Amino acid sequence: MYCKRLGRLVSGLYRCRMGLSRAAVRGQRSAGLQRSAAVWSPCPTASCHFSTRSSFRNTVDPDEVRRFQSLAGKWWDEQGEFAALHAMNDLRVPFIRDNLLNVHTARHPGKPLAGLRILDVGCGGGLLTEPLGRLGANVVGIDPVEDSISTAQLHASYDPDVRASVSYQACTLEELSADGEEEQGAGQFDAVVASEVVEHLADLETFAFCSSHVLKPGGSLFITTINKTNLSYALGIVVAERLLRIVPSGTHDWEKFISPVDLERLLASNGFSVQSVLGMLYNPVSGAWSWTNSTAINYALHAVKLSDDPQPDRAEDSGPHPEHQSAATHS
Repeated sequence: MYCKRLGRLVSGLYRCRMGLSRAAVRGQRSAGLQRSAAVWSPCPTASCHFSTRSSFRNTVDPDEVRRFQSLAGKWWDEQGEFAALHAMNDLRVPFIRDNLLNVHTARHPGKPLAGLRILDVGCGGGLLTEPLGRLGANVVGIDPVEDSISTAQLHASYDPDVRASVSYQACTLEELSADGEEEQGAGQFDAVVASEVVEHLADLETFAFCSSHVLKPGGSLFITTINKTNLSYALGIVVAERLLRIVPSGTHDWEKFISPVDLERLLASNGFSVQSVLGMLYNPVSGAWSWTNSTAINYALHAVKLSDDPQPDRAEDSGPHPEHQSAATHS
């Protein structure tokens, strides 16, 4: 009875949010994109490369590391603290797969992502890393929590297919980016994935810059995260953490949430063109995720890195449109 009432409350709050003027939201998004296009310009070569790790600001928040350290052994409990992340694979895996297949036309039956190299940032115990590996991609999962990486490595060791296609490193994105510059050069990956990660980072500018740095030109960036709205606070923190305890209390800090408009502006200033932004909705009663027209709570974003030497007007010409969405993401 309690779950049914709470489900109706969640549904009612969501419908109220959907009733807001979409024209106002679109106007805000359009203005943000115009500002982002104005500040995008190719940076001098010297400023786009790093010679030492001290060149980076740190994306890692020590409080977040301590929080996830205490949960490192629970990643693969499908009924535990990470149950919602397990269920999210029903949306985020096809979202990544189908958008990559739109960009990369080669077809490999049974292993559709074969030949692609993917970086899973903040991989935790490998909940998303493993499914991408099973699709044929060569996936590198990184996380600053060493115990989470140990959990991921142990779980992958039981599956020969996964063991052959995934690898893990206990490091940060900025450390990997610096290592890439020293050892292999920039542009190592066809895609970077950061699912339910950016809302835990200390420095989003460094994240965006380093993501661009490790991607090949034309490479894809996939993000799922939480919007910064009153509704996301009510449902993502008050309901999810304090009432239903879907996730552990203190998992999220609303001040770190970011709106699609602000995230799109940040990515545009770092050489990305956003291709699609789709709303996501979690049903706490059924434990399932679904796509929705509203980005008021959770959303998924796909962006593509522009060429390293774009034309002056390319950022503006290739900028996303409010109504542009990839049909493949609904599969």
